[in-house]
Amino acid sequence: MDVIRRNNMAKGKVTFDQDYCKGCALCVSVCPKNVLALKTDELNPKGYRPAYAKNPDDCIACTNCAIICPDSVISVYRVEE
Repeated sequence: MDVIRRNNMAKGKVTFDQDYCKGCALCVSVCPKNVLALKTDELNPKGYRPAYAKNPDDCIACTNCAIICPDSVISVYRVEE
């Protein structure tokens, strides 16, 4: 499978199950492209500030965020541009 690359890096899409995110920010700390952040203006049903992709176009599909997430609420996909 060929993956289109930008600057020799894959393009990715990151999604969250925000209802179950605890806002631990581990994903934010391991993202090499500063794609992720915690929402500051909204809480999920459990009362946490969930993570979201603040710079989604910068995702390189490294999967660091999905690997470190203790609750497995993150999915990362490689996409073609």
